[in-house]
Amino acid sequence: MSLDKLISGGLIIAGLLGSTALFVACKGGDAAKEAQAKANQVKPYNVIKLDRQSVTLFADYPATLQGIQDIEIRPKIDGYIEKVMVDEGDAVRAGQVLFTINNPQFAQDVNNTRAAIASAEAAVATAKLQVQKTKPLVDQDIISPYEYESAQLNLRAKEAALAQARAVYNNSKITQAYTTVSSPVNGFVGTIPYRIGSYVNASSMPLTTVSDISKVYAYFSMNEKQQMSFFINTPGATIDEKLKQMPAVTLLLSNTEEYPQKGKLESISGQVNSQTGSFNVRATFPNEQKLLRSGSSAVVRIPTYVDNAIIIPQKATTELQDKRLAYIVADSNKVKAVPIKVREVPGGRYFVVDEGLKETDQLIVEGIGLLTEGTPIKPTLIPADSAMKGFEKK
Repeated sequence: MSLDKLISGGLIIAGLLGSTALFVACKGGDAAKEAQAKANQVKPYNVIKLDRQSVTLFADYPATLQGIQDIEIRPKIDGYIEKVMVDEGDAVRAGQVLFTINNPQFAQDVNNTRAAIASAEAAVATAKLQVQKTKPLVDQDIISPYEYESAQLNLRAKEAALAQARAVYNNSKITQAYTTVSSPVNGFVGTIPYRIGSYVNASSMPLTTVSDISKVYAYFSMNEKQQMSFFINTPGATIDEKLKQMPAVTLLLSNTEEYPQKGKLESISGQVNSQTGSFNVRATFPNEQKLLRSGSSAVVRIPTYVDNAIIIPQKATTELQDKRLAYIVADSNKVKAVPIKVREVPGGRYFVVDEGLKETDQLIVEGIGLLTEGTPIKPTLIPADSAMKGFEKK
C-alpha cells in the first residue's frame, strides 16, 4: 500500500472520530441544558391560609387496661387440687369457693390438737382438785403453806398448757380452712392453669386471678416534654388541682370504636422512669356493663381546648440554631423564612403560634426541608383542614 493511501485513510478516520465527538458533545450539552431547565423550573408547593380559631386538639396515648383489683389467687398450703368450683370467665362473689385442696394431714392435725385440749383440760381439773385438797390442810397447820403455793403454781401451769393447746387447735383449724380457696372480692375469674389432681404449693404460680372490673384503670405513658406541656398549659397550683381541671378523656377500643362512657385522669407518677424517660399516667373509666376486661389494649384520647389562636402543624416548621422557623409565601411568590415563638400542645403534632405569624400569611406545609430563602415557588392553596387533621373546631 502506498504512503498516499495510508495518509488518505487516516484523514478519513480522524474526520469520523471528530464528527462523533462533536455529536456527543452537542448531545451532552443539550442534556445539561435540559437538567438546568428542570432545576430552574418553579415547583408547586401546598400552602394553607392562616387564621385564628378556637379548636379542640386531641392527643392519643396507647394504654393497657386493668381492673381496680387484679388479685392473684394463690394456695397457702401444699396439696392436690380436689375440686375446681368455677370456670374461666365466671362472675364470682366475695367469699365464693373457687377450689378445694386435698391434704389429709391437716384434718389429722385438727384431731390431734383436739385430743391435746381434752388432755390439758383433765390436767387442769386434777390440779384444781389438788389445790382444793391442800388448802384445808394448810388452814389446820397439818402441812406447810409451801405445799399450797406449789399446788397453785401447778394449777397455773396446767391452765397455761390448756391455753397453748387451744391455740394450737385454732391454728390447725385455720390451716385446715386453707384447703378451701375462696374469692376475696367480687369479680371475674381469669385463666385457670391447673386441673383436678394437680399438685400445688405456696410457691406455685397462681391458681387464677380474680379481677374486679366494676371500674377499669387505663395506664399509659407521657414523655418528659408532654408532661411538661401538661403542667404548663393546665390551670392549677398543684398536681391534684391540675388533674381536676383536666377535661374528660375518651377511650378508643382495640377495634378503633369509641367507648361510650368518658373517663377521668386521676394520677400521674411523681418520678420519671429512668429507663424509658416517661411518666406513668392513670385514667379511670366506669364499666357497669363489664365490656372492658383486664389486660386489654386501648388508646386514651385527651382533648386540649385552644381559644383564638393560630394553630400550625409541627411538620411545617424546622429548627435552626435554637430557632424555630416557618416558611411563608412572600412577594413574587418567593419563600421567606420567619422565626416564630410557639407553644407545644399535647400529642406532639401541632404548635400554638404566639409570635411571628399573622392571619393573612400563607404557610408552606410540605417540602420545607428542601426550601431556601428567596426560592420562587408555585403556591397551591389547600384547605387548612386537610393539613390539620386530628382536631375539632369549637
